[in-house]
Amino acid sequence: MTNTSDSVEAATESPHLSRALGNRHIQLIAIGGAIGTGLFMGSGKTISVAGPSVILVYCVIGFMLYFVMRAMGELLLSRSGYRNFSDFAGDILGPWAAHFTGWTYWFCWVVTAVADVVVISSVYVTFWLDSIPPWIPAVLVIALLIGLNLPTVKAFGETEFWFAMIKVVAIVALIVIGAVMIIAGFTHDGATASLTNLWDHGGFFPKGIAGFVAGFQIAVFAFVGIELVGTAAAETKDPEKNLPRAVNSIPVRILLFYVGSLVVLMAVVPWDRFDADQSPFVMLFSLAGLGAAAHLVNAVVLTSATSSANSGIYSTSRMVYGLATDGDAPRAFAKLSSRRVPQNALFLTGVVLLSAVVLLACGLDKSTGFTIVTTVSSLCFMFVWTVILASYLVYRSRRPQDHAVSRFRMPLGMVMPWVVFAFFVFLVWAFTQETDTLQALIVTPIWFVAVAIGYVFVRRSPRHAELRAAHATKVAEEKAAAERWRGASRVES
Repeated sequence: MTNTSDSVEAATESPHLSRALGNRHIQLIAIGGAIGTGLFMGSGKTISVAGPSVILVYCVIGFMLYFVMRAMGELLLSRSGYRNFSDFAGDILGPWAAHFTGWTYWFCWVVTAVADVVVISSVYVTFWLDSIPPWIPAVLVIALLIGLNLPTVKAFGETEFWFAMIKVVAIVALIVIGAVMIIAGFTHDGATASLTNLWDHGGFFPKGIAGFVAGFQIAVFAFVGIELVGTAAAETKDPEKNLPRAVNSIPVRILLFYVGSLVVLMAVVPWDRFDADQSPFVMLFSLAGLGAAAHLVNAVVLTSATSSANSGIYSTSRMVYGLATDGDAPRAFAKLSSRRVPQNALFLTGVVLLSAVVLLACGLDKSTGFTIVTTVSSLCFMFVWTVILASYLVYRSRRPQDHAVSRFRMPLGMVMPWVVFAFFVFLVWAFTQETDTLQALIVTPIWFVAVAIGYVFVRRSPRHAELRAAHATKVAEEKAAAERWRGASRVES
């Protein structure tokens, strides 16, 4: 037997990864993916550009992405062999979709994680230790996160559980303290805390339609990572039960954490008094008399950024592992450690993250190019979300029998994908309205050209062809088994 055949056989063995993530892990991973650092630090800017209408901005984005998650959930549960959305994209749309989706998702998280490491090192750590060179905490953070992910997938799950828990506690504390201030009629600088502040200062759309659209440019980045539960599907205990729970809870989380906190913030302090460069959380806790507010919020945001980078290391390592088992990445990344962790893929992400050290050495500060970086990341995530919806539409057309027996059907499945597509077109148009976001929109296609060139070479590899053929055979066998099960069920009934 050849080495290539050996790799094919090894790559198609099942199971590959350890199903060690329980319900509480998946629930908090979903929360961590739905709550970004932008809520703690970036919400001041969104409020300043959109006013109270930013509440509607977050509601619209959350509503649209909920259907992306429902489509992803139904597809992941339609075949037991699907490890993530790259798998079902390749199976339904073709090998090119797996290649483009997998590598683009890897790029999304690498860009986001590098930005997180830069901000952690140059802003949050130096807030307390301003004399330390930023590259030192950057290296330490990368080493820490790799160390947390390397032992077992459960170690990642536990770490992310507590990271997300800190976010939840901070937001709930904000909402509770703010609600007390509203009920007590707190007054500051001539303004009284009241829900009427949401419309008494220029109306609900004080900046007009232009301000409302500008809010989408900033807010969409806060939702990147919402699909993280799909990356963890292959390592989730009882995915038929836990995955739907996590997806269905997304609207409640958005209403509570995003909408709830923003309503409280702008009810306590009129929107026109927020500073785009200051955290609204610091402002409210300071007004409440909490003298250590700046230190408290800095600790929370440090945790949030570290959580984002932690998710990036986890998701990219699993995606590269999946690509390698299908021949879309070097076979070295398809190897698992004795504890069934893709350590080589993990080290690849760690090495790439060291580019953050280079950026810090070149003097990159917290604002230089940050808008461009976040816009590029948002656009690439939108591509991944689009592929998920496109896969769902083809799935509904080709596999109506699978949809008919699904226990987690997407509501309005033949209508909402097109509505979300139209929304994504609107977002792309919104990115053209500002110079910095337009620059990001112009340079983003370079990445897809690079991926296309890589795919041309990958397709010529005999290993890629053999692995894809083995994968197609496995899918066909699973489909036949599902048909036999449905036939037996009909006979019994």
